[in-house]
Amino acid sequence: MNLFSKITACAMLSGACLAAHASVITVPDSALVSSNGYYTDTIDGGIGAVVVTTGGGNAANVGNPNGRNDDGFRGAISLGFTLNFFGQDYTSFYINNNGNISFNGGISAFTPNGPQGAPQPIISPFFADVDTRGGNSGVVHLRTDVADEVIVTWDNVGYYNSHDNLTNSFQLVLRGPGYTIPSGEGAIGFFYGDMQWETGDASSGQNGFGGTPAAVGFGDGQSNGEVLQGSTENGISHIVNHTHIWFDQNLTPVPPTDLPEPMPLALLGLGLAALLVSRKRAS
Repeated sequence: MNLFSKITACAMLSGACLAAHASVITVPDSALVSSNGYYTDTIDGGIGAVVVTTGGGNAANVGNPNGRNDDGFRGAISLGFTLNFFGQDYTSFYINNNGNISFNGGISAFTPNGPQGAPQPIISPFFADVDTRGGNSGVVHLRTDVADEVIVTWDNVGYYNSHDNLTNSFQLVLRGPGYTIPSGEGAIGFFYGDMQWETGDASSGQNGFGGTPAAVGFGDGQSNGEVLQGSTENGISHIVNHTHIWFDQNLTPVPPTDLPEPMPLALLGLGLAALLVSRKRAS
């Protein structure tokens, strides 16, 4: 039974699925694929416009035109398609500064309790205390120019409290049912570049580590969900560093497209020799 089937069956039991019996699936970190950057590095168009937050915490910097923020969010933003997530249909979403997007409402929480413990349905490529107020920090970007595809990028972002000595770069790709998905890709993608920190100061971290580290995964807002192995544990930044992972519409990891193994040099030489002989005889 896939994740959606489990969650839907659970929801139909008229309250029988309490938090104590939450369905939480763990994805092995072996499903991650080594890579060097964003999905948008492989296509034209860049990472999109700066996200200016209009809600959330730290009101003094909410709405900063340069996108610098701590604990804010932006939404509701049209998806441009209908997304079925944990058995519910959504047509809009919220971008949360702290490394995730959500549905039904924004999330200003900065210390993850695992994505499945978030108060709203959530997709978390890296739910942690992102703080982009430092001068050397990048900000959050949104790209929606491709039909049936939304791309959110936390580009070289710092951590709380306004620290920019270490930065993280990660990206979420979200696709609608009308998108024709190439082989080896999926409906949802998490992409990671340099991942140099995993905890903010207010999450009991020191210099970006310790305390409660980042969460990676999905949640339905009712304690059910799916998390990557190592989520909310020390070392999660190292686990996802320079990797990516695709999920299908059932949140099942998509294995990378199998490529043919390189031909051994000796066999390659024999093949070339045979080709030359056949061409000589034909001439």
